[in-house]
Amino acid sequence: MTDTFADTGLAVIVLAAGQGTRMKSSTPKVLHRIGGRPLVGHVLDTALGLEPERVVVVVRHERDLVADAVRGAAPGVVVVDQDEIPGTGRAVEVALDALDDFAGDVLVLSGDVPLLEIDTLAALVSAHRAGAAAATVLSAVVDDATGYGRVIRDADGAVSRIVEQKDATADEASVSEINAGVYVFQVPALRTHLALVGTANAQGEKYLTDVVALLRASRLVVAASAAPDAATALGVNDRVQLSEAARVLNARTVRRWQLEGVSILDPATTWIDVTASLAADVTVLPNTHILRATAIATRATVGPDTSLVDCEVGEDAVVTRTDATLAVIGAGATVGPFAYLRPGTYLGDKGKIGTFVETKNSTIGERSKVPHLSYIGDTTIGTGVNLGAGAITANYDDVTKHRTEIGDEVHAGSHNVFVAPVRIGDGAKTGAGAVIRKDVPAGALALSVAPQRNVEGWVEKNRPGTGAADVAAKARSAQKADDGAQEEDR
Repeated sequence: MTDTFADTGLAVIVLAAGQGTRMKSSTPKVLHRIGGRPLVGHVLDTALGLEPERVVVVVRHERDLVADAVRGAAPGVVVVDQDEIPGTGRAVEVALDALDDFAGDVLVLSGDVPLLEIDTLAALVSAHRAGAAAATVLSAVVDDATGYGRVIRDADGAVSRIVEQKDATADEASVSEINAGVYVFQVPALRTHLALVGTANAQGEKYLTDVVALLRASRLVVAASAAPDAATALGVNDRVQLSEAARVLNARTVRRWQLEGVSILDPATTWIDVTASLAADVTVLPNTHILRATAIATRATVGPDTSLVDCEVGEDAVVTRTDATLAVIGAGATVGPFAYLRPGTYLGDKGKIGTFVETKNSTIGERSKVPHLSYIGDTTIGTGVNLGAGAITANYDDVTKHRTEIGDEVHAGSHNVFVAPVRIGDGAKTGAGAVIRKDVPAGALALSVAPQRNVEGWVEKNRPGTGAADVAAKARSAQKADDGAQEEDR
């Protein structure tokens, strides 16, 4: 079981003040999303899993956006503002001010390192305390260290300093052990030595990493603990790294659900947000996206080629080649293929939304079916209803949306248009091609039938010289000859 640190003198500082210029985005870097959450949301979730005494988040760029996202993800944290002095050292300094007289250990995390797991951080804190270190750095050994600070060790293998990329010499830049931007400090030592850090570097910033050399100069212990999986310790600095982090997180999420009893036929094409939930014996077919707060009950089958956003899928339901958002699909119901469920769709138990059907803000009752080629908007449908192919609820009059109400056990013919507001009573029937503009009483048959009129010779007269006119003339001649032969026989 993962160690937690409630009541054991641990605070967490999350650095979320940076702009992230390499993202080339108007969105702050820490608010870019993977797995259904912003990057900083993943960091906070992991931090809170350690059960620390206090959590402080430092913000600056797009301050209000980031602060709102932080409070939404973790309502109990303290948000503090970094001032005009740039750098991670200054960010930690203002966070320490918010920690008042706290004198335990502080874990410093970066808001753009979303893949670290609780076990890794718990091991880091435990190693820090076991070694009585003033500071312990989480490091990683990578093939390409470009862009990351290097962990420089002395002849004895002890950590002597951390050098940022832009300040590194050629020899230092060749080092493959990088600083993951995660630290544990004894707070008294950190407060004392952070006050000594200046801004004499290529960036003109107050680096937190400079504290390492100052601690060593004071003959205090500085340790480094390598992450068991280097990929999980890397930060997100651009869109390429964002997509790679999303891929790693998704693979982790898919594997977790497989181990929980979910059948996922093609993990490479299945995307599941960390905020979604799936029951045992669910089957997920290839190229399926299960996003945000979607919840899928046992024995349901979803996919292939399906996207569910904030949906509920009941037991034994089957959802095939469907795009659905904020929809509820009842137990034993079937949806698709090629269905589009917009927000507010509720499909009752054992109901059906079929091929090329679009629904919106509508309730379709138990055992009711909208099989194919239909639009159902702003509609309430009772139980045991069957709508024929091509049903349309015309809900908009260019000014206002209106509702259609269809009672229980209604059977509608093909190509019906229900012009809202209109109510179809229980047990009523409608004929093929009907345009329903008035309420239909219970048990009534509604028809909108005009006598059929055939205008003889219209094509030859109005479309002369066309293929249709030619074959029509031949058919008419053949019919006259046949009529003449029959007359002679008589």
